[in-house]
Amino acid sequence: MITITKLCDRYLEQVKRVQIEQDQIEFAGTASEFLEEICDTTHLHVIKHQKEVIGYFKLDLAYAQKYDFCPEDGVGIRAFVIDKGQQGKGFGKQAVAALIPFLKAFYPQFNQIYLTVNCRNSLAYECYKKAGFTDTGEKYLGSPAGPNYIMQGSLID
Repeated sequence: MITITKLCDRYLEQVKRVQIEQDQIEFAGTASEFLEEICDTTHLHVIKHQKEVIGYFKLDLAYAQKYDFCPEDGVGIRAFVIDKGQQGKGFGKQAVAALIPFLKAFYPQFNQIYLTVNCRNSLAYECYKKAGFTDTGEKYLGSPAGPNYIMQGSLID
């Protein structure tokens, strides 16, 4: 079973052991880069399978202030990672599916969730689509890694 939990000290060492494929680093960064961004508007979360951390992501509460495509009632997801040893097992899809109920329960002030996924990252794009995200039909062109699809999910029942 996949669960999502806010990062706390007891998961730090497990997060540091999460590894991603070399060609995915440009999209999401490394575990050490993930741990560097702790602030009031960026909440770090871990993805667990049973009791083991298998991934992580950033929840950006100020996403709407940074990106014109995100409305004021939207929150953003960044650096969504599943450990390379755990990929291909359906955990990414399960984690994305667990994301919506988690956000509804712990971040009820938001009605929508937004993310960008690099146009070359077809596996991630398909994972988000299968989990219920929709492609807005627009592209984000401000990424150093190239153009990104803009995807949206609803947090309203």
